[in-house]
Amino acid sequence: MNYTIANDRLTVQISSRGGELQSIIRDGREYLWQADPAFWDEKAPNLFPYIARMTEGKYTLDGVTYHMPIHGFIHVTELAMEEQSGERIVFRLDANEETRACYPYEFTYRVIYELDGDLLNITYQVENHDGKTMYFGIGGHPGFLVPMEDGLKFEDYYLEFGGQKEYDTPVKIGISPTCFVDGKDTPYPLTDGNKILLKHSLFDDDAIVLTHMPKTVSIKSDKGARRVTVSYPDMDYVGFWHATRSEAPYVCIEPWSSLPSRQDIVEDLSTQPGLKSVQSGGVYRNSWSVEIL
Repeated sequence: MNYTIANDRLTVQISSRGGELQSIIRDGREYLWQADPAFWDEKAPNLFPYIARMTEGKYTLDGVTYHMPIHGFIHVTELAMEEQSGERIVFRLDANEETRACYPYEFTYRVIYELDGDLLNITYQVENHDGKTMYFGIGGHPGFLVPMEDGLKFEDYYLEFGGQKEYDTPVKIGISPTCFVDGKDTPYPLTDGNKILLKHSLFDDDAIVLTHMPKTVSIKSDKGARRVTVSYPDMDYVGFWHATRSEAPYVCIEPWSSLPSRQDIVEDLSTQPGLKSVQSGGVYRNSWSVEIL
């Protein structure tokens, strides 16, 4: 079921399936990718309790092997709509028999959407009701239409990093041809010190995943006035992607807390580098935002 929140600038639709964004409209124009199956049949999945792929589709924990689908299970799970007002909505999932089969924790997961002028704020909240430390990855995977204005083309756009410049040069995470972490990280110099010029061939080898990067990035064109800005202050990674070896008319900006499995390693969830954790009885929160101008 789809739900709507709105203010005088933005109208946003969200599905109870995965709490997934379905539409972001400003001034009558759609900004969110609309799931054309010729390229990619999702729009903006939320990722939990894992990001991307696991080696052999499985992991171990406390000596037991579990199987986990790509990007976890939230994006294909029906969530309860817990709370709604004009500009805010909250979706919730509590651990159940189905989640325990692949993720043996007692938890409550929430995704919260709130409008604030031109901003759509997204917050993930994870409560650990278990008697042990809980390990997970969490993040977003929204696609945005490119071009955003009539008469422009994909190559007229670029990704521009902004905000505090914490690092001189971002680091590109080494990803193998089978989409696992291979340890071959490399510097990723930006055009003019803060841009990635868009061209379809950027994604011929799948996603570009960066770390040690500024925490704000915009899709912009010098030939147009519209832009989308994604800010992810507490995420350690950001990915950029569209369907490989295609001329897909969108770009995903993916704020990630952690990375896929390492190549050829069936990870132990309690020891995989970079996963988030929350102690028994604790609460984890992480917020990011989309600004439409």
